[in-house]
Amino acid sequence: MHHLILGAGPAGVIAAETIRKLAPLDDITLVGDEPEPPYSRMAIPYLLIGNVDESGTYLRKNPLHLANLRINQVKASAQKVDATAKTVQLDSGQTVAFDTLLVATGSSPVRPPIPGIDAAGVHPCWTLADARAIMALAKPGARVLQLGAGFIGCIIMEALAARGVQLSVVEMGDRMVPRMMGPTAGGMIRDWCEAKGVQVFTGTRVEAIEAGAPLTVRLSNGTQLSADLVISAAGVKPAIEFLADSGITCLLGVLTDEHLQTNVPGIFAAGDCAEAFDKVSGKTIVSAIQPNAAEQARVAATNMVAFAQGRVGAGELKGVTQINVLDTLGLISTSFGAWQGLPGGEHVELTDVQSGQHLSLQFKDDVLVGCNSVGWTEHVGVMRGLVEGQVRLGAWKDALLKDPTQLMPAYLACAQGQSGWSGAQDARRR
Repeated sequence: MHHLILGAGPAGVIAAETIRKLAPLDDITLVGDEPEPPYSRMAIPYLLIGNVDESGTYLRKNPLHLANLRINQVKASAQKVDATAKTVQLDSGQTVAFDTLLVATGSSPVRPPIPGIDAAGVHPCWTLADARAIMALAKPGARVLQLGAGFIGCIIMEALAARGVQLSVVEMGDRMVPRMMGPTAGGMIRDWCEAKGVQVFTGTRVEAIEAGAPLTVRLSNGTQLSADLVISAAGVKPAIEFLADSGITCLLGVLTDEHLQTNVPGIFAAGDCAEAFDKVSGKTIVSAIQPNAAEQARVAATNMVAFAQGRVGAGELKGVTQINVLDTLGLISTSFGAWQGLPGGEHVELTDVQSGQHLSLQFKDDVLVGCNSVGWTEHVGVMRGLVEGQVRLGAWKDALLKDPTQLMPAYLACAQGQSGWSGAQDARRR
């Protein structure tokens, strides 16, 4: 049997390793479109800071690791999938047949439609090649303008600040990290960054970039800035364009079931390009974080082997949840689950501007379905556990609405087992 994996990021590598463990004699091909060994994009900020060298970003430190597992590596990118013929056409001109296929191509940077976005000195921050170009320009004192202050943008900003540049950030949204934080939390992060010396423009667009040394950047608020480097961090999207006309159902990402299988039997998806069920919101989502990618890869690989052996349902994804923990210049913020709330739900918010702390909890019935926090590090694990576990809080829901800081007592009372909660309630009645 031949298992073909498109994408050599964390999901692809973990899937290949899992298949090899479960099917020692099967053939495995791992297709990746970058010249370097498989690496983690999440390690690129640490490379920019100087905490690791390029080899420190590699997913596996032994250069012969995949070869020793008899995993065939191909340096190419997929151009077209023929689901009926079970073949993939690569940009190298090669056509590869498969028995099972995993789409694990991850995400690609969004290219904003801005005049001058292709000028010399304008770079995304997504690949090791991008990192090399940025390090060559982001010298101490260099004027750097970053386009985008979302989750990825804030991580990059941390690395740039550590390099000693003069940093300006432009965000179209009315606050920083608008897809992760509400107005109060996003505003607190902006205030923190400005206090650290970062110039922040929210509710602002980059209208044009004029080539030159330095670059000239025109903003929608009338401001004109000079920059030695412009970094485009305007977000990412699933890298699935090559699946057009393949017959594989795609929404925002590649739509999968609880086994990570697509609508085409034998074809699976995992990682940042996969759209899977979110048990909190009750919808399918793309949750582009590495822990989800790893778990999806293991489940998909298990089911690929089962499919090849004529079995079904060997592994099941328990669902995905939006999980984000962000360090922005030393300020820790979190976002879990349906942080904006669900229809018919209840909400409580606590803000202490002087101490730089903010906590927002969202409930549906007696379940914590989402939360935000800024500068509130004591209960990060508890918040995640309550949201992911869909723990029924009972009377503790009302207690948290009165005092949201009581997360730990609520967790201890309820999350140790719902039967224990019922027993505690009975004991109170007696």
